[in-house]
Amino acid sequence: MAITVKFFASVREAVGASSESLDLPDGVTTVGALRDHLAARGENWQQALGHPALRMAYNQAMCDAGTALADGAEVAFFPPVTGG
Repeated sequence: MAITVKFFASVREAVGASSESLDLPDGVTTVGALRDHLAARGENWQQALGHPALRMAYNQAMCDAGTALADGAEVAFFPPVTGG
């Protein structure tokens, strides 16, 4: 399954990339499994993607870790946004 992953704000800074195309291994079938797969790349990835308030989007709609992935999907990770 091929997907596009986008990283925003502090997540982008921590992982050193704004986006990438991935061919996912078997077993990576949800947004949460994708997050875990990417976090296994190393300490910077774990810190960026392991935050409990990490926000996720699937095809430009907010989602949760249980959202199923499909070929050609776009997944985005970004920190929570605050305003004032």
